[in-house]
Amino acid sequence: MDRSKFLKLSSLAAMGWIIGPSLVACSKNTLFENPNYKGKVLIIGAGAAGLYAGYLLQSLGIDFQILEARNIYGGRMGKFEGLSDYTVDTGAQWLHGNNSILADLVKKSKTKITNDTSENTYWFQNQLVKTLPKDIEIFDKEGLPDISIEDYALQQGFGSEYKFIVESLAGDQGADASQLSAYWNHKDEENWVAGDDDFKFKDTYFHFIDQNIAQPILPKIQLNAPIDGIDYTVDKLQVKLKSGTILEADKVIVTVPISILKLNEISFSPALPTAKTEAFQKIGMGPGMKVFLRFSTKFYEDFVLGGSICAAYADDTVGKTTNDNVLLAFIMGEQAAYLSGLGSDAAIIQALLAELDLMYNNQASLNFLNGVVFDWTKEPYIKGAYGFSTINMGEARKIATQPIDNKLFFAGEAMNINGHHQTVHGAVESAYKAVNDLILNLK
Repeated sequence: MDRSKFLKLSSLAAMGWIIGPSLVACSKNTLFENPNYKGKVLIIGAGAAGLYAGYLLQSLGIDFQILEARNIYGGRMGKFEGLSDYTVDTGAQWLHGNNSILADLVKKSKTKITNDTSENTYWFQNQLVKTLPKDIEIFDKEGLPDISIEDYALQQGFGSEYKFIVESLAGDQGADASQLSAYWNHKDEENWVAGDDDFKFKDTYFHFIDQNIAQPILPKIQLNAPIDGIDYTVDKLQVKLKSGTILEADKVIVTVPISILKLNEISFSPALPTAKTEAFQKIGMGPGMKVFLRFSTKFYEDFVLGGSICAAYADDTVGKTTNDNVLLAFIMGEQAAYLSGLGSDAAIIQALLAELDLMYNNQASLNFLNGVVFDWTKEPYIKGAYGFSTINMGEARKIATQPIDNKLFFAGEAMNINGHHQTVHGAVESAYKAVNDLILNLK
């Protein structure tokens, strides 16, 4: 989907066109025309992309079914009750920007959100500071080399004292600083049109997606249905479940995380083109973890960057109605891998408390009440955080998302080619593109 089509889509969504039954009543001036298609579509994965693809197909009157490997839908979104007096987002929780399909749906549904204006505090040379000696915003300019942001920062004179500040920037992209390409990450950000503000939901991001997209298609979602392979050699594609059941379809939309495709956990017959499998390998996806820590008092700043155990801590109560004090440890890359390797939630929490004690003169241990760990890397059908731009990535996203034989279509946040990967709205946009490609290929 090119930018002009995306902007047109956003304006149509704002008028309610894309979030109601009127989707099927389109003229030649709209993005979708009623295809009057009688075939069956199988969607693999019930994350944001899979759910939205199903939502669009239902609006168009096209028969579909969503196969989800886990016992719950939502993908890398989720909610948890019991830690505090409000429900926490176990996965995605910020709505990034106010110019997207989902931002329009927030307005249409009158969902309550709060602009998160938290200011940075830095843990730098063993002290908390509001400003750094040198401006670390060195990655937002033309002509960056295709090397890691870690190496580029060193080239620009940022020594080891800035290591975990740089890691916090990479972690925001779901990556290690040693793996995130300065050049390709900047090229992606050049395409970003969603807006710069970040918003928190009064309820949860999962609740918003559930109520507005998942619930209308709930009967079409089959849980506990991991698939083994897809045979697209015949007119009717055959999708084999790990249970041995074989389902037939005319089209298949694959929306699983890029980690699953990189590991070849779904077999394809015939094998996918080499260019596509190589493209999968070029898109990064590393470990990711969220840990919520509840304290008896708030002794910490709203947003702290630069920890050696966790490079980013954030006050989770922003935008919530609560009497509790909950701090989120947002952990990516090598830091997430290290903590995951400690072997228990108790050990993970203790490591984080020790770092916070160092920052805050033992206030963390003195005020700690309880905590909970969500290690997305250990989820067998997810295995990581989200896609990021690697060195020498090139046009991998465009190649990865291309349809195969007008039968196989691909979507998911890592497949977003508009610079909106790593986001829920980016996953939704990729689903829109996949459905649009499917319809165009019917003609």
